[in-house]
Amino acid sequence: MVYRRTERVEEQLQDKRNRILEAVRQVVGEVGFRGAQIAMVAEAAGVATGTVYRYFPSKGELFAEALALNAQHEIHVVVSVAEVDGQAPSRLADALRVFAERAVRARRLAWAMLAEPAEPEVDAARLVYRRAFAEVFEKLIRDGMVQGDFPAQDAAASAACVMGALAEGLVGPLAPEAPDLADTRTLIDAIIVFCLQAVSAAPSAHSSRALENKL
Repeated sequence: MVYRRTERVEEQLQDKRNRILEAVRQVVGEVGFRGAQIAMVAEAAGVATGTVYRYFPSKGELFAEALALNAQHEIHVVVSVAEVDGQAPSRLADALRVFAERAVRARRLAWAMLAEPAEPEVDAARLVYRRAFAEVFEKLIRDGMVQGDFPAQDAAASAACVMGALAEGLVGPLAPEAPDLADTRTLIDAIIVFCLQAVSAAPSAHSSRALENKL
């Protein structure tokens, strides 16, 4: 007779898996990817170290899935801001601001998600969520082009550049060795101004011709 897990057993297994992933977020938020060890995650989740490995064969896979789960939540938050009524420039500014403010509030975790050296699986997960954020910004740029708030441009390329500027603008100040941020509002405002200027500027004659050829 083939053994089949009951619904209750499945729920218990999923609950344990969720606890492990949440424990990764907690531990990484305190010590980063480099400092986080499987034993620390197991203790935070209230399970044995071997149990963690039964769910996740390697540290890289565990951290990559935990990063992806956290990123999905952050993307949902940014999308909820980006989709409110209003002009595209203000919606883009608000989306950038909520991303940056949440990163600054969870400084150690945000630096780990954005830039801390980690396993290849983590780097691959980072690329996926960076593209997802860029897609949110791309839609806002396209909306702005339709509304006449932004000039014609390659919206996908511009969005990728906005995501790059946002991440790079935050990485240095978020790094563990960086001094405490005394004036986070000034930093965030500067990043937003730069990004809005980048997508709002009228193209030069040379860039206009290049864009026309592409379009």
